[in-house]
Amino acid sequence: MNGSLLIVEDEEKLARLLAEYLEQSGYRVACLGDGDAVVPWVRSHVPDLILLDLMLPRRDGLDICKEIRSFSAVPIIMITARIEEIDRLLGLELGADDYICKPFSPREVVARVKTVLRRAAAPPQAAAAGLRLDEQRYLATLRGTNLDLTAVEFKLLQLLFATPGRIYSRSQLMDRIYPNERVVSDRTIDSHVKKLRRKIAAVRPGEEFIHAVYGVGYKFEAPARVAD
Repeated sequence: MNGSLLIVEDEEKLARLLAEYLEQSGYRVACLGDGDAVVPWVRSHVPDLILLDLMLPRRDGLDICKEIRSFSAVPIIMITARIEEIDRLLGLELGADDYICKPFSPREVVARVKTVLRRAAAPPQAAAAGLRLDEQRYLATLRGTNLDLTAVEFKLLQLLFATPGRIYSRSQLMDRIYPNERVVSDRTIDSHVKKLRRKIAAVRPGEEFIHAVYGVGYKFEAPARVAD
């Protein structure tokens, strides 16, 4: 078996069709049609990937995606018939890994699933750049040098590091880093990012790991080339 998948789709015939194609490709597949049932199921079963419809009964797919991202980095492919760019951007901001727009070919879905799972299984790009995180000791090293991060800076780097290329809004970062603290401003996140960049630059001048995405937030991307 290639892994376990969850299809969240309220159109039963479509869900069954996708399940059959994916099962023929060697995946174990479960299907849900009720938005309220998704998060408890994911917490209990821990799938390898989720195909998540945008429009669902009882709960919106983007809202589900946001909650899942608060506790899991499981790959999520959004399924949508709404192709407006605002929906695409919002989905990426909330942590979706890819999109499939209706109507689509089941073979395309299988191909997308394989691509996303392959990407998720690849070694973190940061490893090649010499960045290592030890979450037990809150220790981050770059090319063997301790970055001497505060607990908040470590959490920020750890979140971005875990999903290279994924864009996080400032509000998402605040919710994850300060889950029990509401009196925090966007400038607080910007300040932490600035200090984190400064500490990385002190070890590897000219190498960017934390990138700003104008009007949206921040993402992690290791340098394409790293000088020795």
